Amino acid sequence: MTWSVKDAAKLYNIKGWGQNYFAVADNGHLIYQPKRSARQIIDIKAVVDDVAARGIKLPVLIRFQDILHDRVNLLNRTFRRAIEEHNYQGKYQGVFPIKVNQLREVVEEVLEAGKPYRMGLEAGSKPELMAVLAMNRADGLTIVNGYKDEEMMRLSCLGVKLGKQVVVVIEKPGELDLLLRAARETGVQPLIGLRAKLSTEGSGKWKTSGGHAAKFGLSTPELVAAVRTLKAEGAIEHLKMLHFHIGSQITEIQAIQDGVKEATRIYAKMRKMGVPLEYLDCGGGLGVDYDGTKTSNDHSINYTLDEYARGLVYSIQTVCAQEKVPEPNIVTESGRSTTAHHAMLVVNIFGSIETGASVIPVDETPDDHVVVREIRDALKDLTLEGIGESYHDGLRWLEEANSLFRLGYIDLEEKAKAETLFWRLCLEIRKLLPQAESVPEDVQRMTRTLHDQYLVNFSLFQSLPDSWAINHMFPIVPLHRLDEEPSREAGLVDITCDSDGKVDQYVCGDRPRDTLPVHPLNGEPYYLGIFLMGAYQATMGDIHNLFGRVNEVHVFEDDQEPSGYYVEEVIRGQTVRDVLDDTQYSEYELVKMVKTALDTQVRAGALKPREGVELLDYYEAVLRQYTYIDHGPRAAVGLTAPAESDTVPLT
Repeated sequence: MTWSVKDAAKLYNIKGWGQNYFAVADNGHLIYQPKRSARQIIDIKAVVDDVAARGIKLPVLIRFQDILHDRVNLLNRTFRRAIEEHNYQGKYQGVFPIKVNQLREVVEEVLEAGKPYRMGLEAGSKPELMAVLAMNRADGLTIVNGYKDEEMMRLSCLGVKLGKQVVVVIEKPGELDLLLRAARETGVQPLIGLRAKLSTEGSGKWKTSGGHAAKFGLSTPELVAAVRTLKAEGAIEHLKMLHFHIGSQITEIQAIQDGVKEATRIYAKMRKMGVPLEYLDCGGGLGVDYDGTKTSNDHSINYTLDEYARGLVYSIQTVCAQEKVPEPNIVTESGRSTTAHHAMLVVNIFGSIETGASVIPVDETPDDHVVVREIRDALKDLTLEGIGESYHDGLRWLEEANSLFRLGYIDLEEKAKAETLFWRLCLEIRKLLPQAESVPEDVQRMTRTLHDQYLVNFSLFQSLPDSWAINHMFPIVPLHRLDEEPSREAGLVDITCDSDGKVDQYVCGDRPRDTLPVHPLNGEPYYLGIFLMGAYQATMGDIHNLFGRVNEVHVFEDDQEPSGYYVEEVIRGQTVRDVLDDTQYSEYELVKMVKTALDTQVRAGALKPREGVELLDYYEAVLRQYTYIDHGPRAAVGLTAPAESDTVPLT
């Protein structure tokens, strides 16, 4: 059957996870569709070539900022439509939690897109609150979550003085006294929210965020006590919001609806206690379909945005009608769904490790040891019916070769021959498997280890921490050659010296796979895109092996440009000296120590003075380099190194 780009789209399930933002063009390139339709397309491979031509080295994070605008608009329009359909009496007001992506440019784009909807911001720490107080508009809600000290309470009161709608959500009983004291000291009337600890749990990896064992929130007795305290203080009119959160990336719609119903019941009972609540904050949890399967597994969701919005509106309305209380304004903190799709990491493959690749001749010779001859015979005698027997014979003789080597009876070359022939046998067995009626279990296990390893120029720990920490899946797709059938299976390994620096699961079709279908390397650049990286990954990464933040470019559509886009901003990744400085290495001291060592060598006659100067210049130049692998041209090692410029011309 002839391979087509439709086959590629199906293989990598691009339609499933891409939300129509991404597709495959007839030339085999992956394209970005800013309008979620083929009317406007941007060739991602062309963007990468453009970026490289500007001297921006890979890996590089590309942010398609138009997606942020589209996601904000889509979220708000969907809730407005659900409210109109149900004749709901409250309003919807979205809030973006900046913990999901604190990059200023991302927050600015979310605020700009959310301006017509009075989109607000949420902060969960002191630094986040400092940023939010400065950036958020007066007509958007400013939600303050997380554990708080006196300083955060005073900062929140400062926000009120700035004219911002700052709602401080009380997460534990002692916080209420801190807030009331800060309000009295600063002379402001605070807006107060209470976070309820629901019995309902979410679903997926973060389901324990809800339930009685949850880290945050007030139990039912604590909620009642907080209401009594506010009444006793004459401050009950300041209690405006009930908040709850049952987990991030909630995979099942039923869990969402159960949590909303329980929270709405609490809201209704508090209204009947004389609490003037106006907002029901449903927290985060709106998930992203990372693998595109539309299921309730940890990497997917079994609902749509429409179903989510309608489910919230209907559930809240039903309970309020039963309790005969006003319908509250609905707030959600949907950060993951807002930002995940807009960012992708582009990486290049710089080599491969092929299992069984022969690097020595294994031609038959009269001097071959018996173990070598026996494994060669197992390979010669391999048949479809005898797969298991041939494998077991080869494995037995390989183990014999290892034993003989340990005892000193065969030399290194004979051991190398035995290993090479054994892996060649395994590769031939793998070719026969599709035709076999039954395959022994140990043979199946063996063949799963035969895939290639593609060496990827990035650090998993820096750029894809959730893949390492919680085995989270992200779609990975070649950016070009998709009109060719991928003929190899590979696991992706990064450039750190850690054995955990590898991707273990890949999005393929309707189920995850242990390997990624890829194309054979042909000497030309081979680029992969890692998608749905806009939520959490940027700020959660670490500098394992001192690989720093990657280069970043921000792309906007522009139908006036021949390419259909323009690069709005370039943010340089970290250099060697940047990451060394982060770990308390002074550039000045390092250079001084190297200079001292070079001076010693010059005085001893081991180096000429000119060589010493050149080597010191080289050392200082490398300090200004990108931390990742550079495959560009190099001068003679030990003499010079091209310096990274601090700015990139956008012409």
